[in-house]
Amino acid sequence: MTLRDNSVIKAILFRRSIRKFRSDAVSPEMRDLLLECAFAAPSAHNRRPCHFIVLEDRALLDAVAEVHDSGKMLFHAPLAIAVCAETASYPEGDLAWVEDCSAALENILVAAKGLGLDGVWLKVMGRHPRNELVRPVLGVPESVQIVGIAALGFGAEEKSPYEGIKEDRVHKNRW
Repeated sequence: MTLRDNSVIKAILFRRSIRKFRSDAVSPEMRDLLLECAFAAPSAHNRRPCHFIVLEDRALLDAVAEVHDSGKMLFHAPLAIAVCAETASYPEGDLAWVEDCSAALENILVAAKGLGLDGVWLKVMGRHPRNELVRPVLGVPESVQIVGIAALGFGAEEKSPYEGIKEDRVHKNRW
């Protein structure tokens, strides 16, 4: 057995952005384990600003797909989890909530792969009006930022795993 045979390493290296899903439902046990993994993500100063909206209702998944310009895969995903931040958890101007929620979202995607599911990260925050369009559909208060949405399910497409290191992106000891 090599280091690459480790199940965690495999989940990370084989995780790809999958946008096509079979119609099979994700079990409540899998869903809850994904949430538990999200809550296990690191959080600066243990402030835990993350909130999670579990989307399993077909009409709601479709409504988000309608307003999110890159969210068409939600029309076929049986599950999505929106990761939101209570930004007041941090002092004004401190953006550590972005890192906290991003770590939680990545935990969801890697755990999904480990459970035999696939997924894709849908960007919501940023310069696009996605936040303003998705917010009312999900009933998110103005004081909360939607960081992203994980569309999840059993993949209906396959992609090759990532391999190797891009040496031109690795700097040793200094830039």
